[in-house]
Amino acid sequence: MPKSTSINSSILLFIFFFFYFLLSSFQLTASSNFQKSNPGFLGKFAQKIQQKPYQYETKYYTQTLDHFSFSDLPTFQQRYLISTDHWSGPKRLGPIFLYCGNEGDIEWFASNTGFVWEIAPRFGAMVVFPEHRYYGKSMPYGSREKAYEDSASLAHLTAEQALADFAVLVTDLKTNLSAEACPVVLFGGSYGGMLAAWMRLKYPHIAIGALASSAPILQFENIVPPETFYDIVSNDFKRESVSCFDYIKNSWEAIEAEGKKADGLSHLTRTFHLCQKLNSTDDLSNWLSSAYSYLAMVDYPYPSEFLMPLPANPIKEVCKKIDDHPQEAGVLERIFSGVSIYYNYTGTVDCFDLGDDPHGMSGWDWQACTEMVMPMSSSKHNSMFPAYDYNYSSFQDQCFKDYAVKPRNRWITTEFGGHDLKTTLKTFGSNIIFSNGLLDPWSGGSVLQNVSETVIALVTKLGTLYKYCLFDHFFLVT
Repeated sequence: MPKSTSINSSILLFIFFFFYFLLSSFQLTASSNFQKSNPGFLGKFAQKIQQKPYQYETKYYTQTLDHFSFSDLPTFQQRYLISTDHWSGPKRLGPIFLYCGNEGDIEWFASNTGFVWEIAPRFGAMVVFPEHRYYGKSMPYGSREKAYEDSASLAHLTAEQALADFAVLVTDLKTNLSAEACPVVLFGGSYGGMLAAWMRLKYPHIAIGALASSAPILQFENIVPPETFYDIVSNDFKRESVSCFDYIKNSWEAIEAEGKKADGLSHLTRTFHLCQKLNSTDDLSNWLSSAYSYLAMVDYPYPSEFLMPLPANPIKEVCKKIDDHPQEAGVLERIFSGVSIYYNYTGTVDCFDLGDDPHGMSGWDWQACTEMVMPMSSSKHNSMFPAYDYNYSSFQDQCFKDYAVKPRNRWITTEFGGHDLKTTLKTFGSNIIFSNGLLDPWSGGSVLQNVSETVIALVTKLGTLYKYCLFDHFFLVT
């Protein structure tokens, strides 16, 4: 897939000057004596950004467990990463670039968010990466085991509490550094992008703007069709190879049929090189489905090592493996060969653990069962996944079985909005950029049209943008 340098440069220039004039206006208003030179910004980001060992300090902040009550609850240590290497300081009103931590270890996001690091010197900005509560090392009650013990200990794992964490932390940080007048700009991707947009709306006195990449803030309460996500994933595969799409679409019945045989589960365990014997075909299907979804999110035109070590254009490589098997090869062998591009491209994995969670993201299951209720379904004709309709009652029953809680499927739209979002953002929002690549399956639930002069949608038609590896890659895949 060829790069489009002119398009990429234009997008970068727009974002740069958007924030440049935003910060300049803020600084000139705050101090008429301060003038900032116009830094050069041409060409560099229109090519692949190399992974860099970004430099930062790791610190901890004593954080309140419940910001919305006065109960005598224990505090916890929230980790945050901070770099002041390029900060121009409080006297020059140096801005603070705050990345809204996602559902995982914050170091993982910091090492894969190159755009923030690259532009920080040009703005003289401090960079701060606060970790989301209940992820990484920011564990209430002293340990992950105690934090995840039951619904009572998990009760404070919410988006509202996380936003309050960010607000309290950055406010205290500014006070300690005598930087109360320094502007804060928010960044984030996917869930972090949602948090960035929501924080700009909820705490406009703390942050003057936000860049929300791949932020599916409309993926709630049937605001967008529930089949949108899986249709986009399926189209990503179909555009590479119709036969590959068909093999994957037919594989689910083949897996289910094999699993019903006397020794079927054992045969599937051997075929897919699983570490433990398969208990059900559903476990295998979920493992495969996850791989296809993640591949659509990280289908970059160059090698990457974000979620997994992957080649350039990984969907193309998966489909080559599936399509190029000998004619007599069965569908299961083809599927295993293809999915190994995602799970074992380096060839170093001897067997696969279906329950592996290398990035510590399992807390999202709780969030999805409480307030982050995103209806999804799979269409019969357009999707390569097994067809199913979203069933809220079944979802509710499963959440109660897993966590003894019932989801609040209308809470997010009540708290942050969503219905008639254009009117809401036009009336109450400002200084937000929503950036999306249309090959990214999360783009279907994001804001894809300009809302006002200061609530902007930047879209690349053939772009992909994964929720964590956001700013390194968005501008490069067109």
